[in-house]
Amino acid sequence: MKCVILQPFYIPWRGYFHQIQQADVFIFYDDVQYEKRGWCSRNRVKTANGVQWLSIPVLNKNSIVRGVPINEIEIDRSQNNWREKHQKTLRQSYGKAPFFSKYELFLTEFYERNDKFLADLTIDLTIALARELGIEKTKFYRASAFGASGRKTDRLLFLLNAVGATDYITGAAAKNYIEAEKFAEARINLEYMIYDYPEYEQLYSPFDGQVSILDLLFMKGTETGKYIWNTAQ
Repeated sequence: MKCVILQPFYIPWRGYFHQIQQADVFIFYDDVQYEKRGWCSRNRVKTANGVQWLSIPVLNKNSIVRGVPINEIEIDRSQNNWREKHQKTLRQSYGKAPFFSKYELFLTEFYERNDKFLADLTIDLTIALARELGIEKTKFYRASAFGASGRKTDRLLFLLNAVGATDYITGAAAKNYIEAEKFAEARINLEYMIYDYPEYEQLYSPFDGQVSILDLLFMKGTETGKYIWNTAQ
C-alpha cells in the first residue's frame, strides 16, 4: 500500500501528478499551516511575455502568523474577477495549443464554481485533472478527516498507519529533514521520487518544465502521461 501525503496545490506541475499516479492512496495534507507564498493558491503558466503567476485571492492573508490551516483559508469572493482573469490568460496564452479546446469547457466548470474555501476548489480540481490524465486506481483522502495528532514525522506516521500504508513516497528533498529511523521503527518503507522528465514542445521558448500541468496537457492531450510516468525512471 503506497501512500503520498502532499499539501493541496492550485493546478500543480507534472511531478505532483506523477506522485498521485504512483500512489495507491493520496492524502491531501489540508490541516497544516497555510504558506502565504507557497503553491496552495497560485501556480505558473507560460505566456508570450514569459512565465506568469495565476493567483487565487484569499482572505486571512496574515494567516502565517496565526497558524491558520489550509482547509480554513477562504477565497476572497469580493474579487470574483480573478476567475475571468485566469480564463483570459489561459485563452490568450494557449488558445493555439493543439488540445486547448479539448479542456477549456472542463476548466470553465471549475471557474464557474463559487467555493468558500480554497481547498475545496483546489482539491476537487486536482482530482478531476488526475482522472483526465487516466489515473483511476488512486484513492483520495483529506488529512483533516483523520484527526491526525503529533508533529512533523509523528503526524505523517499517524496518517500512514490510519490508511494501512506500507510505503511512503516523497520528494528527494525530504532526505534532508525526514526522520528515517522513525519510519524504520514503524516498518514503513521510504521511497524517494526522481523527477527526470523529458522536454516537450511549448508554444513559447525557452523551455520551462516547472510550470502548471495545464501547459503539458494543452500541448499533448491524452499523451501527457508519456511525458511523466512513461518516461521517468
